[in-house]
Amino acid sequence: MAKKKNITGQDLFGFYMDYVLEHNEQPKTIYAFAKYNNFEESKFYQHFASFDALEKKIFKAFYDNTIIALQHSEDYPNFEPRDKLLSFYFTFFENLTANRSYVIYALQQHKNSLKSLQSLGSLKSSFAHYIKNLNIELIEVKQDTLEKIQNRGLTETAWLQLLITIKFWLDDSSNSFEKTDIFIEKSVNTSFDMLNVAPLKSLIDFGKFIFKEKIKMG
Repeated sequence: MAKKKNITGQDLFGFYMDYVLEHNEQPKTIYAFAKYNNFEESKFYQHFASFDALEKKIFKAFYDNTIIALQHSEDYPNFEPRDKLLSFYFTFFENLTANRSYVIYALQQHKNSLKSLQSLGSLKSSFAHYIKNLNIELIEVKQDTLEKIQNRGLTETAWLQLLITIKFWLDDSSNSFEKTDIFIEKSVNTSFDMLNVAPLKSLIDFGKFIFKEKIKMG
């Protein structure tokens, strides 16, 4: 049988996910993987350097598919940051659910240490970029270093929240993962309520006023 010639990255995602789910293990070698799927080994290296690199891109693909779906929504660009993030979460977890068997295979044994899992590295970078571009309003600081620390704290907290949600979803046994939907809505809303800068700004302004008045009276 002639070898398959036009092998895309998407093809390799499909071949790899099918293989690990059928055999419950990673292929022994890229040569064996290519032979199993009837394509030249060199075709693999046109897209990925290793199976680890491929695994990272699979989770990045879940992110990319989510962003593409959101971009096709006419309403999404007009959403406030809170609703944009909620839309991201619901769409992202739809993608995970469509590939749940693979995600469980890849993450289940690491679900208590997802933060250090290398296969999520590309997803983390992309998600951090997404959070930065949501333009979530934070308390204004006048010092560049403090602002960088503040923004880094926001992205790290948002990433931790996503990992916690993934772990919850992995353990969720409710119909249609309804409990995960509730978890998403409550956790995102709570996060934004805690970031609500209007009351904090009012408190800071009031503090400044009291401070100035004390100086004047003194």
